[in-house]
Amino acid sequence: MVLSELGGSISRALQQMSNATIIDEKVLNECLNEITRALLQSDVQFKLVRDMQTNIKKLVNFDDLAAGHNKRKIIQQAIFQELCKMLDPGKPSFTPKKAKTSVVMFVGLQGSGKTTTCTKYAYYHQKKGWKPALVCADTFRAGAFDQLKQNATKAKIPFYGSYMESDPVKIAVEGVERFKKENCDLIIVDTSGRHKQEAALFEEMRQVSEATRPDLVIFVMDSSIGQAAFDQAQAFKQSVAVGAVIITKMDGHAKGGGALSAVAATKSPVIFIGTGEHMDEFEVFDVKPFVSRLLGMGDWSGFMDKIHEVVPMDQQPELLQKLSEGNFTLRIMYEQFQNILKMGPIGQVFSMLPGFSAELMPKGREKESQAKIKRYMTMMDSMTNEELDTSNPKLMNESRIMRIARGSGRQVREVMEMLEEYKRLAKIWSKMKGLKIPKKGEMSALSRNMNAQHMSKIIPQQMLKQIGGMGALQNLMKQVGNNKDMLGMFGGGDK
Repeated sequence: MVLSELGGSISRALQQMSNATIIDEKVLNECLNEITRALLQSDVQFKLVRDMQTNIKKLVNFDDLAAGHNKRKIIQQAIFQELCKMLDPGKPSFTPKKAKTSVVMFVGLQGSGKTTTCTKYAYYHQKKGWKPALVCADTFRAGAFDQLKQNATKAKIPFYGSYMESDPVKIAVEGVERFKKENCDLIIVDTSGRHKQEAALFEEMRQVSEATRPDLVIFVMDSSIGQAAFDQAQAFKQSVAVGAVIITKMDGHAKGGGALSAVAATKSPVIFIGTGEHMDEFEVFDVKPFVSRLLGMGDWSGFMDKIHEVVPMDQQPELLQKLSEGNFTLRIMYEQFQNILKMGPIGQVFSMLPGFSAELMPKGREKESQAKIKRYMTMMDSMTNEELDTSNPKLMNESRIMRIARGSGRQVREVMEMLEEYKRLAKIWSKMKGLKIPKKGEMSALSRNMNAQHMSKIIPQQMLKQIGGMGALQNLMKQVGNNKDMLGMFGGGDK
């Protein structure tokens, strides 16, 4: 994941500082030097890094700190605050409203993934109830209209473009007018990719902007652009009123620091990030949770949102009922695997949990884990209802295992491996037995019936170590208990 290396370096610098017996000026300087080095190596502009270092030193003034202050926490908060400031210009971007026509124009460098991002943006809003439409005003790149047409058809989004007309301004105006008549409330105009050396293309971009009068201009930027990001982003900002930024290819191995520089250059907020090639690999960008995940501090509310997306509200009490009975079947395992796959990339979900950073799930391993889950599900598709619903592992005799292997086209050892995974999960699940289910309006089952001691026995020791030990787990449990989303998920809280 882009920026995961940066996050890992900053996390290590903070960890080294935390291990120091006495936190003084020397320890702070060493920590800041490590963070500065990490940011510069990730292609963040030098001036931004220097300003950040100065601001942190102002915030952490040892002379003004009274005895008894938690210096570690104050330094961590200052670093968190400054990283947030780097990514957040402090002003929100234009937000389209349903049933009111909004025109959004996409601009960006060649090869930044702009056309794909246009479709992802339209698809995201379509799922939320908007009526989007796409206009291809890119007459410069051969195949641009074909690409947009193919993407839009796949996503069932209306589109407009022309193979004959070479004037992008004319196409843009005709497309916008047509979709306004069709009562589309989100009209997205895709323009030609360009870079700051191409004066003619920049002039064309200004003309399209003046003709269509967009409510929002979005600058699409490839996360791997590097040190050139600041100058390029500034050139776009000086030509058209860039109001928001979308960063693409966040699933790659690029350093990604240039993305931070682009925000500073355009003084516009990042609103989405592209995390893969598929249509739904597109995330709303929220500064604080993003920085929190970057530093390995987790994003609990994002994790709960993911669970709410994949586990329907009416199934949530039923899931807890099964949990409290400690009765774990292969069918339950299949359902939970479905939920995990719906949540999105495993590494992305892991990074939302406190104590984990995206570094812990390297890109190759993430794909491998998802492929393994899919293999297990294929094997379970070859099982009978009796096999799926039993919690007695002895039922799975040799002839049944061979039949499942044949039916799913897998090796016998792979079926055995899947059954071992089932036994391991069943053992963890059985420790939840007896969990009291709260009635409507009662406290969360987790916060009331399960303390950190109980949880520490269930969580693998390696994971507990990564979270930060018992102390960090207790804080996490408090967070869970206070989280309204969590209460809702488990049938608690006032409805």
